[in-house]
Amino acid sequence: MQTTNILIRKRITILFLTTVAVFLFLVLRLGWLQLVEGDRLRAEALDIRTRDVPVEAKRGAILDRNGNELVTSISVDSAYAFPPQIVDKRGTADKIAGALGMDKEDVYKKLTQNVGFVWLKRRIDYESSQKLKALKIDGVELVEENRRFYRQDSLAAHLLGFVGDDNQGLTGCESVYDNELRGVPGRIVIEKDAVGRSIPEAVHKYIPSVPGNNLVLTIDQTIQFFVERELDKITESYHPKLAVMIVMNPKTGEILAMGNRPTFNPGEWQRYPQSVWDHNPSIWYNYEPGSTFKIITAASALEEGAVRTSDTFNDPGFIKVADRTIRCWYDGGHGLQTFEEVCQNSCNPGFITVGLRLGKEKFYKYINKFGLDQKTGISLPGEEVGIQIPENEATDLNIATMSIGQSIAVTPIQLACAASAVANGGVLLKPTLVKAITDPNGKVLKEFKAEPVRQVISKDTAQTLMRLLTNVVQKGTGRNAFVDGYGAAGKTGTAQVVGPGGYVDGKYVASFMGFAPADDPQIAALVMVAEPNGPNYFGSQVAAPAFKAVALDSLHYLKVPERTEIEKPRDPFMFQEPKSRVVVPNVVNYPVEDAQKVLKNAGFVVQTRGQGGFVSNQVPKGGVDVLNGSTVILELQEIDASNEVAMPDLKGLTIKEAGSLLEKLGLVLSPAGTGLAIGQQSPPGSKVPRGTTINVEFGESFVQTLHD
Repeated sequence: MQTTNILIRKRITILFLTTVAVFLFLVLRLGWLQLVEGDRLRAEALDIRTRDVPVEAKRGAILDRNGNELVTSISVDSAYAFPPQIVDKRGTADKIAGALGMDKEDVYKKLTQNVGFVWLKRRIDYESSQKLKALKIDGVELVEENRRFYRQDSLAAHLLGFVGDDNQGLTGCESVYDNELRGVPGRIVIEKDAVGRSIPEAVHKYIPSVPGNNLVLTIDQTIQFFVERELDKITESYHPKLAVMIVMNPKTGEILAMGNRPTFNPGEWQRYPQSVWDHNPSIWYNYEPGSTFKIITAASALEEGAVRTSDTFNDPGFIKVADRTIRCWYDGGHGLQTFEEVCQNSCNPGFITVGLRLGKEKFYKYINKFGLDQKTGISLPGEEVGIQIPENEATDLNIATMSIGQSIAVTPIQLACAASAVANGGVLLKPTLVKAITDPNGKVLKEFKAEPVRQVISKDTAQTLMRLLTNVVQKGTGRNAFVDGYGAAGKTGTAQVVGPGGYVDGKYVASFMGFAPADDPQIAALVMVAEPNGPNYFGSQVAAPAFKAVALDSLHYLKVPERTEIEKPRDPFMFQEPKSRVVVPNVVNYPVEDAQKVLKNAGFVVQTRGQGGFVSNQVPKGGVDVLNGSTVILELQEIDASNEVAMPDLKGLTIKEAGSLLEKLGLVLSPAGTGLAIGQQSPPGSKVPRGTTINVEFGESFVQTLHD
């Protein structure tokens, strides 16, 4: 009995000690969890129970130089949901879709995601917001966000750029200055239970966002309006592939306006093809500048003493360099003339002679000094650099063609900055697009000043060249750019478009680079029109009038006093536009409507003789070299009733044009290659049965003609 009692007491003691040990362990564990791990566990628990709703910062405004808002942010609602809290997902999806104008299946997919939070639709309109709010759906909420608002629709679209769904800058100034504009996002913290339902005494915490800073541009809204207006006129009249206009203050390098066509509305950028908005042609498009580059040639030669204004040149209408004969745009040549007159008349042989005198080494030295071998550094994304033949590979023929703006490519902003150095006493400036960054209250945080790059030519050379460029507008090829009451200085340019394998027949770039007033330039402007359609394609016809209109309105707007002593160009209405020699297309055996269209597009005047639907003969013959604007006489005949068709000459037609023409003749096109027609199975004039399949080879043609 005693043994039994001792055993029981031992067992009780062991049980007691075990219980005490377990209790002490639990106390220690509880103390550890409370005192050591408490903060971490409380944070984790709160994190599990809470939902974070991001609150966008209000993006800073973009203003013009005078404080006019170009871009701002407006408050709109965005809809979100807590999927675990929604029981009837199908029915709820139908209601939400009706209120927000969304696809029911898209909403249903969002609500069935295995996540605690999902956006339903960002930045919805006021009416949709009110409809959703009226539904009072548990687990569906609205939060205030910001939508970018471009006050002037497409004004300066490429320059301003646009933002993405998360209000992040994607292009233009919106992209480059995204860090300054975007601000610091806030958030709303909401406490829910495990299935997303509200709980008593829940945590609701609002962490406010910090608004972004404002961007003050050098752009002047009014001058930008003038530029956009003229670009619209050019587009309506000439339907070009591209059109660009850049207006600068040549004394500071500030960009006052920059416009492009085609354009888009940054607020609705998704509706436009990517090709319209993904590049800014003003800083991206590479083209041969043609005669506007003669500004650089003249500046270099005058600075190096390779030519004086009184030096004389004889222009017989052409110059031979190596094995190439390069013609002057003026048929028969300008004869004996001084260099001043060479500039005034934009004489190709004269400039080629000067370029060859200057020599390769010095020519390239100034190309580089004018900044044409590198990017300008303008604060916009996507800037390209011009294209040059490497100096060690350049020949005398290359120097000759470069002297007149061929065999070298530039971007519009490169040429505008380089030429502006002439109007700035020879100082090359970095183009400036931003004046200042300010906080939301308007306090200036950072200011941007003019940035001189280098002295390219002397002040004396710059003044001499400005006088020569004033004569170009006063007496020469730039008369259509003369600004009443102010005068102007500048240079026209017309260059062929370069394609794979050489120059593309019938495609040109028309341009004008100018300054006004002539005696003290307040603005410098480049107008560049790529591939204008129709018979008019010279820079003096297409680009110079746009410069005149913008310069006149801008100088009046800037309150620049008129100069009463400015002499108007002599016989402005008698001035003959420059003509080049062109090849007459062969339109024999064409339907008359097609023949007239081809000839008129090539710049010819068309007359017809006789009656009928087809061309039987033409004067001058196809292939003859004549002056642009000459008259071509077409002899007509009735349609041949026989089963045979006379083959037309398809050379130079696109696949679409050739196919349409052959279809009218009852023939079938079988194309090979791409580009323009360069060969055909059945020669022109041969007879083939109707219904015959005609094999036509397409490729890139190479034609080189030089003109102003």
